[in-house]
Amino acid sequence: MAIIADRQEREVLARRAWHEAAGGHVEALLQVQCPAGHHVAKVVPTSSGSVVVTSVRAHSHGSRDRPDEPHTPTRPRDFVDLVEVADAAEDSIPAWCDCGQRSLSRSALRRWIAAGERRVILT
Repeated sequence: MAIIADRQEREVLARRAWHEAAGGHVEALLQVQCPAGHHVAKVVPTSSGSVVVTSVRAHSHGSRDRPDEPHTPTRPRDFVDLVEVADAAEDSIPAWCDCGQRSLSRSALRRWIAAGERRVILT
């Protein structure tokens, strides 16, 4: 599998692959959570390689403050990208949970998957 350098091209490929995989309800390779148990990210296997999906939004959503977003595999504000990238400078992945804004590392995701981790709780 070729590693794609162009960010927009990767996003289109990753979203397409994620939608195809989500239709089959594929099991995640890795779930990433914060210490409070909020879901921060997941990595799923697809035909185009591992895809990371994170939420990036500016407000929390408590029981009485639900954002009006479609219930689809990915929402418009989800960050979707391939885990393997050509540019090492693109190691940082934006993420969010109810605790606030976060940043994940692609290299850490790859290490956790290689180590057989299924769920990681960030510190």
